[in-house]
Amino acid sequence: MYTAHFGLREAPFGITPDTSFFFTSPHSQEALNTLLVAARNGEGFIKITGEVGTGKTLLCRKFMATLGKEYVTAYIPNPLLEPRTLMLALADELEIALGRDVDQHQLLKSINNRLLELAADDKRVLLCLDEAQAIPIESLEALRLLTNLETEKRKLLQIVLFGQPELDKNLQEQSIRQLAQRITFHYHLGALSRDDMEYYLVHRLRIAGYGGSRMFTRQALNKLYRASGGIPRLVNILAHKSLMVSFGQGTQQVSRAHVAEAAKDTLASKAAAPRWALAAVPALVALAGLTWMFSK
Repeated sequence: MYTAHFGLREAPFGITPDTSFFFTSPHSQEALNTLLVAARNGEGFIKITGEVGTGKTLLCRKFMATLGKEYVTAYIPNPLLEPRTLMLALADELEIALGRDVDQHQLLKSINNRLLELAADDKRVLLCLDEAQAIPIESLEALRLLTNLETEKRKLLQIVLFGQPELDKNLQEQSIRQLAQRITFHYHLGALSRDDMEYYLVHRLRIAGYGGSRMFTRQALNKLYRASGGIPRLVNILAHKSLMVSFGQGTQQVSRAHVAEAAKDTLASKAAAPRWALAAVPALVALAGLTWMFSK
């Protein structure tokens, strides 16, 4: 690949959620602070939402890695599960030994006993659910019932939901209105600003071992921002492809043309175009038509 060409130890723009590349933009730092404060508070549900590619999974992993030894975390990456299966997944995360044909009563009792054991050891338990917009409504209600488990001092289980904005719509269902009322902390992850995107690129390049001068020209950065909309995952995809194009042409710097070529090869980049740009297209077409008419 291009790593040796650019003097890199590793590829800087992978899309796997590697916490060593975590970038503390204003959005991500505020979200992480919200999570840490909420975890210390120990009450109710926590909700983090964001559009596809804004870094929810990376934030989740960074959050769990930042917690101290007094916390026990359970992580379920794909919660598209009916209530019983979701409870079994939680029991597995908490290392609860269960019989092969355990019934619902024994399952809940085993989870409660395990949570009490951990509380007796001064441990706080957090269940982190990624892709939470996929959780069935009946499973959300089962989660709410789990948060009823408590000692005289505090809840035995705190639940953190990471999901796309569709999660908010799901939480408006009348049947789970009690759950919505228990969300005591929430944060919405947004896209990077133009300046933050530039710092983001420099940060990832530095972590990957780059020690040179400016890798992306100003024009390349402007094009990259327009093509990605500041969505971190799209920034990574387009930056990675731009480096490949630059490497293929034997250059040491990424130009606007390299980014344009990368965007042309990335279908999702069109969807990331700013709304004002999309709205301007009909007007530009009409103006071009008028110009053509008056030039005849």
